[in-house]
Amino acid sequence: MATLLRETFPVGLLQCNCTILADTASGEAIVVDPGDSIDRILAFLAKHKLQLKQIIVTHGHIDHVGGAVQLRRATGAPIFMNQKDLPLLAMMDDQAGMFGLETPEVAPPDVNAVQGTQAAAGGWIGEVLATPGHTQGSICVYFPQQSLLLAGDTLFAGGIGRTDFPGGDSAAIFRSLKDVVLELPDDTEVIPGHGQETLIGVERQTNPFLN
Repeated sequence: MATLLRETFPVGLLQCNCTILADTASGEAIVVDPGDSIDRILAFLAKHKLQLKQIIVTHGHIDHVGGAVQLRRATGAPIFMNQKDLPLLAMMDDQAGMFGLETPEVAPPDVNAVQGTQAAAGGWIGEVLATPGHTQGSICVYFPQQSLLLAGDTLFAGGIGRTDFPGGDSAAIFRSLKDVVLELPDDTEVIPGHGQETLIGVERQTNPFLN
């Protein structure tokens, strides 16, 4: 019976993809981009008797980071986020106002998620890839054994992250895509920050922004 579990579901008004990676043999889990729906995350952890080891936030936009502090309070797990996005946390009132949302509680990360920072829970062993562009501190998380990339808002099925928000940099996102993301194998499965899953090879061939 497989011990590795993966659950992805859209959360919040902006339908951010939140992903839980769990190993039932070790009883450990990682949550990536807990933007909202913390009760659902906690229910999953309780159902499978899991200890949350890491909360990873791919960037500092409200739809990805909005529930991180609440989840940390409930589980004790540390928050991993790149500190270059601290200015976006400082603008959380403005971010909430853009979408008519209540301002969530936010806080600086416990761990600065930089290139090579390890993401690990049982058999899930991966690393942070620095992919600035959508925001200055945008990261992806790559699990080579599972051929899985959690891409945040850097790469989508048929699209890439927008760069017209504060901290966005179109030249930087194209560098990140060319030098980091597209260096991964074609069979790498991609869970983007929003929308449907895809493959690196499919995006290399068909994504209009990459050709």
